[in-house]
Amino acid sequence: MSSRTVVRGGLVITASDEIHADVLIEDGRVAALAATGTRAADAFTAERVIDATGKYVIPGGVDAHTHMEMPFGGTYAADTFETGTRAAAWGGTTTIVDFAIQSVGHSLREGLDAWHAKAEGNCAIDYGFHMIVSDVNQETLKEMDLLVEEGVTSFKQFMAYPGVFYSDDGQILRAMQRAAGNGGLIMMHAENGIAIDVLVEQALARGETDPRFHGEVRKALLEAEATHRAIRLAQVAGAPLYVVHVSVTEAVTELIRARDEGLNVFGETCPQYLFLSTDNLAEPDFEGAKYVCSTPLRPREHQAALWRGLRTNDLQVVSTDHCPFCFSGQKELGRGDFSKIPNGMPGVENRMDLLHQAVVDGHIGRRRWIEIACATPARMFGLYPKKGTIAPGADADIVVYDPHAEQVISAGTHHMNVDYSAYEGKRVTGRVETVLSRGEPVVTEREYTGRKGHGVYTPRSTCQYLN
Repeated sequence: MSSRTVVRGGLVITASDEIHADVLIEDGRVAALAATGTRAADAFTAERVIDATGKYVIPGGVDAHTHMEMPFGGTYAADTFETGTRAAAWGGTTTIVDFAIQSVGHSLREGLDAWHAKAEGNCAIDYGFHMIVSDVNQETLKEMDLLVEEGVTSFKQFMAYPGVFYSDDGQILRAMQRAAGNGGLIMMHAENGIAIDVLVEQALARGETDPRFHGEVRKALLEAEATHRAIRLAQVAGAPLYVVHVSVTEAVTELIRARDEGLNVFGETCPQYLFLSTDNLAEPDFEGAKYVCSTPLRPREHQAALWRGLRTNDLQVVSTDHCPFCFSGQKELGRGDFSKIPNGMPGVENRMDLLHQAVVDGHIGRRRWIEIACATPARMFGLYPKKGTIAPGADADIVVYDPHAEQVISAGTHHMNVDYSAYEGKRVTGRVETVLSRGEPVVTEREYTGRKGHGVYTPRSTCQYLN
């Protein structure tokens, strides 16, 4: 039986256009748009009518970097696929791309199957997977080809975390060469982990154990050096490169140089680097542990380069790197030794609101907000135009957003399964009111109306920005 919904009277904002339009949804997809008040719009009829007068009507957010149920440092990320996708929906995100993990000594397929088992039947919104490649060998390289064919088209490698996820330059080059042949996109955690481990050891030997030293040993120059090295390895391999969670001016400079040379190099940053800083890491009484993530928070002066990169498109995507660990019982594992604090922060629920605040503050425009949070991540990871826009044929992943409502971000009101907020007490203007996922109401006028299992696995095509 056909089901129809009309979203009436809102300002429809996509990466390219703003228009006061009514949106007709039929059987989970956008069927048509027509300017509000015209005969065509008045002819839209449906069982469900959503009044968006005075509101924005925007595509659901695409968060291309989350870690639900991720094992790390002897514990697990606190959000399950059920709690994490529900919180994402509350924040106006309707698609996540999470990371399946290959363990050393095991196949990519085993890792991917394990993550499918965690997610299937539990998600409130649609999801896809990237593959973390921890063990590059001939079998792994062959598996990369198979995964691309079945819709897992991006592979993450780490220049950090020796003994856990780390790949050396030879392993990275081999994986990049394979991606150059099969159309996959290599995602890189660019920090010089070998050098960082030396600095960690030296800091602890000096008795420097507090959370703030996490930021001091993971030096900006070691992010910049690794970014440069990753770019040149990708250039040698003839492969595209996507650098995750860029946090420093010097790394942005490396990306700009590569892009000016015409290389297929892309960069992502995260809200924590745009809104937080080493001041948070230095909070007293071990509170700084809440802000331990890698790459680490940086001195505030780096923020200007990140905002400029987002405006000039030298950084293309804002994702969250959502990887929450509770302060009580998880972050506390690192009391007396910052290197034992689980690395990661909550944020999947806050991204769309924080970036709208950036619009209010004049850092970016409205269409750029949608571009970096919805359209570009969808294009980057082969989901567009099914996701990331409002256009006939697209999935009806639609958010009615109140640009005037004010809210205070707090752990007391958020829906992430974590006992603190990284943005506790921050006042923002703008709030999600109603969220549709493939036409189904997940949040209805600030009430959760979704269900676990509505979200489905979404295979992806290859990166849509490649020459």
